Amino acid sequence: MEQLPQCETLILEKQGPTLVITINRPDVRNAMSLQMVAELSTIFSEIENDISIRAAVLRGAGGHFCAGGDIKDMAGARSQKAGEGRDDPFYKLNRAFGQMIQQVNESSKVVIAITEGAVMGGGFGLACVSDLAIAGPTAKFGMPETTLGVIPAQIAPFVVERIGLTQARRLALLGLRIDATEACKLGIVHQVAESEEQLSDMLNQALERVRLCAPDATAETKALLHRVGHEAMAGLLDDAAEKFAAAIRGPEGAEGTMAFMQKREPKWAELPNQ
Repeated sequence: MEQLPQCETLILEKQGPTLVITINRPDVRNAMSLQMVAELSTIFSEIENDISIRAAVLRGAGGHFCAGGDIKDMAGARSQKAGEGRDDPFYKLNRAFGQMIQQVNESSKVVIAITEGAVMGGGFGLACVSDLAIAGPTAKFGMPETTLGVIPAQIAPFVVERIGLTQARRLALLGLRIDATEACKLGIVHQVAESEEQLSDMLNQALERVRLCAPDATAETKALLHRVGHEAMAGLLDDAAEKFAAAIRGPEGAEGTMAFMQKREPKWAELPNQ
């Protein structure tokens, strides 16, 4: 990515092989507008085949990650002429978010979510599609949709994949809000920081691990993990063995083996983190 695109709802900062994406609507606790959805989708499309980007860090400005959907967009959809089925403005609004969150979920990059303050609704969904989620001490998580008379239509499947059906049912059907400690116990986040300094340290340690892992092997591994449970195991393992053979005979496999033998870091680890 030679030049970062201009965004109205996001702040983009490239730090070596890492793209930091900061949701920047602090006046509404980073509520997710249609424009933000479109901009996130554009960014993840652009970095997908960008070999200079190894990780994408998602975080929010002003002490909050994302408080959910934007009420103004909801009001705008309500003011439009009602349509039938997929012509309904509310369908289009909701489904656009689902397409974006699926795109983030399936990104070949390592996606890291830094969650602070409000992590609700769509923000909760984004946390659930990250490869690594780290929570700050102020983070509060929830699926409040049922308390508002609506349903978590696009995030629910990803929440189930993240924490299992029984816990997803408890959170969604009771509209619960939980703290970072419980979120970690449930597997929504992987680590909880007790301070901003510790949060920064945890992120830097994670990015250091990303640096040491081969980018193509990482992408292939992530794609393989996403297939588990959706395909017959025998066929999946057959295909995985083919990919293993291709990897070990490929440039990364050769370099990784040579680096191990020579007791040095592989060449892909030479990319700076800053």
